[in-house]
Amino acid sequence: MKTVRIGAGLGFYGDSWRPIEATLARGEVQYIASDHLSELTLAILRKDMARDPSAGFTRDLVPMMSALWPRARGVKFILNAGGLNPAAARDALVAAFRAKGWRAKIATVTGDDVLARIDELIAAGEPLAHMDSGAPLAQVRERLVFANAYLGAAPIVQALEAGADIVLTGRVADAALTLAPIVHELGWPLAARTPHDWDRLALGLTVGHLLECSGQGSGGNFGSAGRWAEIPDLGHIGYPIAEVREDGTAVITKAPGTGGRVSFDTVRQQLLYEVHDPHAYVSPDVVLDMGALRLEDRGDDRVEVSGARGQPRPEKLKIVAGYEDGWMGQAVVGFCWPDAYRKAQATVALIEEQLREQKLPVEETCVEYLGVNAFLGPHADLSQVEQMNEVWLRMAVRTRDKRVAEAFPRLFPWLALSGPPYMGGFHGIAPASQLLGHWPTLAARALIEPQVKVELTEVK
Repeated sequence: MKTVRIGAGLGFYGDSWRPIEATLARGEVQYIASDHLSELTLAILRKDMARDPSAGFTRDLVPMMSALWPRARGVKFILNAGGLNPAAARDALVAAFRAKGWRAKIATVTGDDVLARIDELIAAGEPLAHMDSGAPLAQVRERLVFANAYLGAAPIVQALEAGADIVLTGRVADAALTLAPIVHELGWPLAARTPHDWDRLALGLTVGHLLECSGQGSGGNFGSAGRWAEIPDLGHIGYPIAEVREDGTAVITKAPGTGGRVSFDTVRQQLLYEVHDPHAYVSPDVVLDMGALRLEDRGDDRVEVSGARGQPRPEKLKIVAGYEDGWMGQAVVGFCWPDAYRKAQATVALIEEQLREQKLPVEETCVEYLGVNAFLGPHADLSQVEQMNEVWLRMAVRTRDKRVAEAFPRLFPWLALSGPPYMGGFHGIAPASQLLGHWPTLAARALIEPQVKVELTEVK
């Protein structure tokens, strides 16, 4: 039976590529699918482009590929590291490869960037209202700084059919990075017409979802109540590998001799990660119903996945847009026992008093007591708070005026000698940070996909 083996790459911008070395050396894979993007990452890349128009791609691309390509030995790479500027990512990688005398066919996928087409989409009947709130786009239209559609696997398949060794994309659905080589190698039709076809694509989507978060699919970030301590040798974790069969089943494993664990529990944790509705996990290529999935632990870091059920792909694609949403000013100060929490609370009252007296135009204030409620918020247990050795206060404000954001942390220094006692660890006056808001919306795929292009560059 024909199979294809795909190894997980990065799970986010800045993740470690060292585990991929073990996958290349001992994992017997044909592809590495590397996921560098998130909504937050797009915001970071937009700020990079504001400073340098030739930026906008993830800067881990060139050092990662420079380290891994000599070990690839025929393994192909699919990466969404192109971010907001796949052409610049290609140019940077081509320059690095030429400098080292390496050969490769590098494909770029573009067409996900729809910022310049917003008015065109609206004129075609797409309101581009906020997916969750229904708010009209007019609220933020003039402040938009990026807008990218989630593409599916089709253009990546096209690039592989053209002979690409490396495929660089912008914003594609995370799982499409893995689904594409499965479709390409096993001959599954993306233009599915039968329930059997949808089910096979759903299995590919499942596998892509299990690989998209690097080490989280093989025991990283695992469990709670002490179970994370059961995972062996996290310092040498092996990223998950999928062996996908043409019959629509797969095995999740990892390279031999690596740390971490692939088990029923670690796989099912990743399966449900970032899933709102297990019975309708929507992607550009297929809608997955996880209700019939079967995970069978075969031992020795091997879990078999079968029973995927698929429904026809949606007629609309998700667009993630970002808009300028003011500025943030913040400060962090620490207090020690005794009365650490009460000192921090008193400081909040003093700062809020200054904000009122100086009439600073602040739209939102965030107060967090690190070590007390920064994660749990109103659900935090405060029964022992009076006995805490130390509490760190973080205060932040959101404002439309950069000057106000810069002024905010300057409200704190006088407290060192004139505020509650035993204040320490003042983090100083941090520069104001521009905030980008997140605008998710939908648009007809028929308006977006015809603009998608695949270009191949050969480095000789």
